[in-house]
Amino acid sequence: MSAFDVLKRLRAVMPEGVTPKFETAADLMAWHQEQGRVTAERIAEQNRLTRLQGVLGRSGIQELHRTCTFQNYNADLAGQQHALAKSKAWAAKFGSGFGGFIFSGGCGTGKNHLAAAIGNALLNVGKSVLVVTVPDLMMRFRETYQDGSRLTEADLMNDLCNVDLLVLDDIGVQRGNVNENVVLFQIVDRRLSNKKPVGMLTNLDSAALTELLGPRIMDRMTMDGGMWINFDWPSYRRNVKS
Repeated sequence: MSAFDVLKRLRAVMPEGVTPKFETAADLMAWHQEQGRVTAERIAEQNRLTRLQGVLGRSGIQELHRTCTFQNYNADLAGQQHALAKSKAWAAKFGSGFGGFIFSGGCGTGKNHLAAAIGNALLNVGKSVLVVTVPDLMMRFRETYQDGSRLTEADLMNDLCNVDLLVLDDIGVQRGNVNENVVLFQIVDRRLSNKKPVGMLTNLDSAALTELLGPRIMDRMTMDGGMWINFDWPSYRRNVKS
């Protein structure tokens, strides 16, 4: 049955006074084509996430952090309250700019919690999110070089660059690793060029991170809605009594 015949039948059974959504067969066909494109993109995105989950052996956010929200973040100190407010605002405005976020501070200061809270908030509205440590990521890249690998290096790079939000944890743990620096630069530069934001979790200060990634990446990370937050308070874990 042609689009013209479908439209004719719909008009015949349509109650009086109802305006049809499509005036012509061409309009109906254009709508079908657009729906097909949207469906194809959604399937492609799901396939990318499935491949990444298979390679990483887990979903986008580690089980430890899947219950992290803005509501259950410990924000007793003024600095923590500032970090919470900035993170909530960044998540609320997601998609309006491509600037990322950098959380800098020691272990146990809540960097992972707030990054996961951002990710979980975005997952709840249908966005794709991946949080991965740099050492784990580098191991996965090395695996693509092995015979029989399920993914090529190009496949993994493409999937990492297409997820809506990529959060890189433990940046700077292996400082001085040239291969790591090259891969990080390629991922971040490509994502920012495609206006896809990147989150970074690190214990490096601004000078050390700029030395590692270069001024160009740092400038682009903090422009267009990007933010740097120093988690410069004591570790929460040290205050937890067994």
